[in-house]
Amino acid sequence: MSNTDQKDYWSSAAGQIWVEQQIKLDRMLQPVLDLVLDRAALASGARVLDVGSGTGASVAQAAALVGPSGHVTGLDISETMLTHARSRLAKTHNAACLRADAQTHPFEFGSYDALISRFGVMFFDDTTAAFANMARGLVPGATLTVGTWGPAPQNPYFMDAAKAAKDVFGPMDKVDRTLPGPFAFEDANRVVPMLHAAQLQNVTCDKVEVFLRPPGDLQAVANLLCEIGPANRALSYFNASSADRARLVATLVERMRFYETSEGLRIPALINLYQARTVA
Repeated sequence: MSNTDQKDYWSSAAGQIWVEQQIKLDRMLQPVLDLVLDRAALASGARVLDVGSGTGASVAQAAALVGPSGHVTGLDISETMLTHARSRLAKTHNAACLRADAQTHPFEFGSYDALISRFGVMFFDDTTAAFANMARGLVPGATLTVGTWGPAPQNPYFMDAAKAAKDVFGPMDKVDRTLPGPFAFEDANRVVPMLHAAQLQNVTCDKVEVFLRPPGDLQAVANLLCEIGPANRALSYFNASSADRARLVATLVERMRFYETSEGLRIPALINLYQARTVA
């Protein structure tokens, strides 16, 4: 089965963490969702496929944009996150959640007028196969709009956490960022040909800087960084004790202090905004 590792990962501890931290993560990542929805320019009455919809924030906001005559289907591989999404979308009557692997799901041709995704397409075993399969579910000439992390060095939310963990624990094994994971779409020169190979047209990648604004004070943000991402990986990798975690939190507080403003933390992020069209 394709993407089995991702299904297991997002349906277990990682998915549960996203559910538990949903309010904080939604607020922090709202600028990225704003970017995706603005560029997607969803029309009233549109049928939308939201890939990697997670706990449902993007589904709810897209549903509000397409209105009661439109419909949004949130697709995700994680039952853990979809269970939470279904609960929060219970009163959103023009939305539904589907547990499926977008790489292999048998989409009915022409079911959707547009595809959106915020951080939901970087985890496929075979990116070209996945996009070709999703395209079959779209009408001819439909637009795909997906937001992904840009180059890792320009995303301190990840890199500062990784550096803090290295300062505290020492180096870990290097991660191949071309494999399925947060930065699999960081290199547009590698990704755009994959989308062309999926028979998509007018493929573009726009690099957009936004500011992530995690809620809470420095201590709260440092603790959030320890729940998911490189800092969390380091805690598991080194089998860290509670004292080790406290040292890491203190180090993260000092690194994050650089981004502190009178209105809270503003962490710069570089987003790769990919757009493409299905064959008309």
